Parts: sequence; structure tokens; C-alpha cells
Amino acid sequence: MPTTFHEIPRKRPTTPLLDRANTPDGLRRLGEAELETLADELRLELLYTVGQTGGHFGAGLGVIELTIALHYVFDTPDDRLVWDVGHQAYPHKILTGRRERMSTLRQKDGVAAFPRRSESEYDTFGVGHSSTSISAALGMAIAARLQNSDRKAIAVIGDGALTAGMAFEALNHAPEVNANMLVILNDNDMSISRNVGGLSNYLAKILSSRTYASMREGSKKVLSRLPGAWEIARRTEEYAKGMLVPGTLFEELGWNYIGPIDGHDLPTLIATLRNMRDLKGPQFLHVVTKKGKGFAPAEVDPIVYHAITKLEPVDAPVAPKATSGPKYSGVFGQWLCDMAEADSRLVGITPAMKEGSDLVAFSERFPQRYFDVAIAEQHAVTLAAGMACEGAKPVVAIYSTFLQRGYDQLIHDVAVQNLDVLFAIDRAGLVGEDGPTHAGSFDLSYLRCIPGMLVMTPSDENELRKMLTTGHLYNGPAAVRYPRGNGPNATIENELQPIEIGKGVVRRQGQNVALLVFGVQVAEALKVAETLNATVVDMRFVKPLDEALVRDIAGSHELLVTIEENAIMGGAGGAVSEFLARENILKSMLHLGLPDSYVEHAKPAQMLAECGLDGAGIEASVRERMQLLTK
Repeated sequence: MPTTFHEIPRKRPTTPLLDRANTPDGLRRLGEAELETLADELRLELLYTVGQTGGHFGAGLGVIELTIALHYVFDTPDDRLVWDVGHQAYPHKILTGRRERMSTLRQKDGVAAFPRRSESEYDTFGVGHSSTSISAALGMAIAARLQNSDRKAIAVIGDGALTAGMAFEALNHAPEVNANMLVILNDNDMSISRNVGGLSNYLAKILSSRTYASMREGSKKVLSRLPGAWEIARRTEEYAKGMLVPGTLFEELGWNYIGPIDGHDLPTLIATLRNMRDLKGPQFLHVVTKKGKGFAPAEVDPIVYHAITKLEPVDAPVAPKATSGPKYSGVFGQWLCDMAEADSRLVGITPAMKEGSDLVAFSERFPQRYFDVAIAEQHAVTLAAGMACEGAKPVVAIYSTFLQRGYDQLIHDVAVQNLDVLFAIDRAGLVGEDGPTHAGSFDLSYLRCIPGMLVMTPSDENELRKMLTTGHLYNGPAAVRYPRGNGPNATIENELQPIEIGKGVVRRQGQNVALLVFGVQVAEALKVAETLNATVVDMRFVKPLDEALVRDIAGSHELLVTIEENAIMGGAGGAVSEFLARENILKSMLHLGLPDSYVEHAKPAQMLAECGLDGAGIEASVRERMQLLTK
């Protein structure tokens, strides 16, 4: 059994076995008797690595033994291993040639937070969002068959990822095409069964053995000649399995279910995987692990230790904290509770982001009006639509990048029916070290094209509170998008007062250049405006656009500069240009925003500077354009 550690090491641990197993080839040269010690070393190395860089590690600690067993038994990278969700994959990265680069994890130009095909041949599929592994592995298995290849396809799905509908779509399809693939359910929250122990492990070995498989196939051939006999035998087998193991659902879908087995028992894992490696057809292995296994604090509180920040050196000087306001998510959480007190129709919905979206207080104060639907974004949106049909006022708290997964439902189930659903869109814009899969780069583009949609971009904490109230009172679908992190410490008004829809505000009056800002870049724009003597407009609304204000500003300035932390293509700046073109108003324009490329992981400030959205970048772009106009 794994050794339990109580502290994160600040010095690199001594790991003689891991030093020989930096690649799967090296790992496979170890004896099975050495693997338990290797697991302890890998767990200690993971603790040290994440302590140096920060990042996810609770799920990774739980799959140490499984990661070792998979690379030990299968011929990776020729055999395709797909991780889902991707933050389980840190141990995989350490064992696949990236150990020495793990000190750059989640840093600019360093190792990515999730599997990436461009980073390693062992990362067979890029994973940022969850519940994609079974579909991807199925595609790989079908491709292998078409290419007459006997390579294996293995999907490891866990940490709640099996709650999404896409996973079940793939589970339903694989038996239809009789795919030779293995799905491993990493059940790290006892989500299906607590039936783990000696009997379960023993049964798993028996049911996955070649002897049992041969007997099963032989019996099938014999009994298939007798009318009804094979069907009786099949149902008898399923009944026996169902009495002892919780695999009836998967068996009914057409999978050969094995488990549950202890995911921290290396000998059982290796024996079972060897048995299942060459079985034909869709195979399903249920492995039960403990999130945070081997690190005592994470075992006690896996939610808090889902991820950690970088450990600072013990003797490091304490830097004074910069003055900043509350987190935008905290402002939302407080507003939600306040509005719930004022309006009994309000309900809160989130797809597994209670802590991230700051819904903890709401869930405790209004448990009957709080709904966490797990990792099921499509369901979250349509659930809200159904509630709105019956007079409720749903608020869907969701990250920008995750709302992309519910886009069809947003259009067809909410917008087409003009239902009163408010989307509180967190993590809008660049989110930093998690990289492009988690960035909220496109929400303004994909929202403003939807008829009837109210789209708002607050510039500070107080504006966020007002806009949430405005969206809640709006008759139809509304969205408020706000970034990760803290606001500029604006004074927050406690009243639940809306603002006038479709009206921007001039924050500074200048000459020649007007900075039309959609969102939190207003603070930087005001600094730049002081050196350029520019006008700064807090546009507030992407849809409906304040056309009267744009027309007035265009008539009194030589250059209009739109600024947004969203893709330039299709973004809020495009709305301004489209209006001016429609009105036949010729005006020099400069659109600043996210480029037509994926912005790689780095510190948020580094990413903004790379995109020219910090103060220096905005000023440089404006001066360059003014020089062109002068010429």
C-alpha cells in the first residue's frame, strides 16, 4: 500500500528507481517487486514538483499506481493512452521523458497543464475539457482496425468526467462497431460503488482471465445453436455479475465490465490489465482510487487540495500585497445571495463549479434553490430553460470556456424561446497558466450574434453587481461576462439597482483619439489616456450597442480604438465597425483584442502583454496608428 506523506518536500527527494524510469522503456525494465517503491518515489516527486510550480495534483496523486501499471503493461506510445480529465496526467508526464522540465510546468514556454499532442508523442490526444476520452479512443480504435494494426486504445476517464452526456454517447456507440478498446473508469469519489476489497479483486482477476473469456466464447458458439439458450445464459451471467459487481449498466450497453478493483493495489492492477490487454471487443475496467492518495491533507480535504499554489521559500521576504478589490467571483456570489433574498424565484445552477464560481454560501443558505448538475454543461443550460418556462429566474454560473459546450442549448432551448435565463460567465478572457483550453476567448463573439441576447461587460466590481441585477430583471436571455481574479477596488453599492440597457458612459473626455472599452481594460485605458489626452468610453453593453454614443464619438474624434479581452474576429469591436458601416460613417478604426491564434499558457500579465492589451501595448498600438494617419 502507498506510503502516506504529510508535507510537501521543499528539496528534491532522492528517487533511485524513478531515476531509472524516466521513460516507459526504463519503467518496463524494472521488476514488478520494485514497482511499489517506485510508486512512493513518483508520489513524492509529484508533491515536490507541484510545490515548486503550483497546479493540480489531487487527482494525479490518486492515479500514481494506475499510471505505472498502464505504462508497464501497454506498449506506449504505440498503444494509445488518452487521459480524461487532463489534470490527472502529471504522473504520466513525469514518466514519459518530461521529468526534468516539470519545473517549468504551467509557465511561459514550459510544460503545459494538460496533455498536448505537440508536447510529446505519449500525449495522444489534447485534453482540456472533460468527457472526451472515450470518443477519442474509439476513433483511434476504429482507425487502427482500418489500418490493420493491432495497437491498443485505452481511455482513462475519471474525476467526475463520466457525468457528461458525451461520454455515454461514446459508450453507446463502441459496442455497435465492436471496437477493440479499453475504458478505465477512475472512480475517485465512490461515485458508482463502494464494493472494493479482496472478493472484488479476486472476481476481477477471474472475469478478466483468458480462461474465462475462452469459456465464455466457446459457450456462446455452442449455445447459439439452441433457440433461446444463449439469451438465457447471457442473462444468467449478467445477473451473477450484477449480484457481485455494479456493472449491469455497462453490460447492458454491450461492454465486458470488470471490477471494481482497488486502484492502489499494483499487483492486482497489473494482473488485470494484462488479462484484459488482448481481449477483443469493448472492455470496461472499473478502478476505485482515492483523490489525493498518499498525501494526508489531500486525503482529508480533496476539494481544497484539488490544486495548490507555488510554495514560497521559507526564508523568502514577504512582499507587500498590492491593493486590490474582491474577486469578481466573490462579488457574484454575494450578489446571488442578496438577490435570492429579494426574489424567491431565483435559482442557482452550476456544472460542477460550486467553489470556482463562489456558490458555496448560496448553496448553504438556499439549498433547495441550488443545483449542481456535475460536468454536464448542456444539461445545465436546458435545465435552466425548463425552469424558466415555469416562472423561475435561473442564474447559470459557468466558465466562459465551458459555456461553449452548451452553445446549441443556449441558442435553441433558451434564446429562440426568449426565456429569462441569466448567464454569469466567469473566467472571461485570458486565465493564465491553464492555457488556451481554459481561456474565455470567444464568448463575446458567440454571444452577440444571437438574436435577443443581452450581453454586458463590467469594468469593475460595482458595475458587475449592477449588471447582474440588470440581467436578472431583463425579459429574455442575458449574459454578464467577467474575468478571473480581483477587481480594481471600486466602491460597491449594496442596493440591487439596474442600469439603463444599452447605455455606455464616458469616463474621460479627451481629443482626437477615443478608446472604446468593453470590460476591465477601462482601468488601463484611463492610464494610457492621460499620456495621449484621449477620450475613454466604458461601453458596458456589447448588445445592444450604444449606437447613439458611438455616432457622437465618431463625429468628434479622428481615431476610434476598441479594446476587449476577446477574439478580435467577431468581437465587440466588430459590432462598432458594423454599425458605422451600416450608417455609412467613414472613420479610422483600430481593434485591439486577442489575436487569431491560441495564446499559450503564462502568467496573465505576460499573456496580456503578448497580446498588446496591457497599458504599454495599448499606447504603442495607438501611437503607431496615429503616425500612419499623420502620414
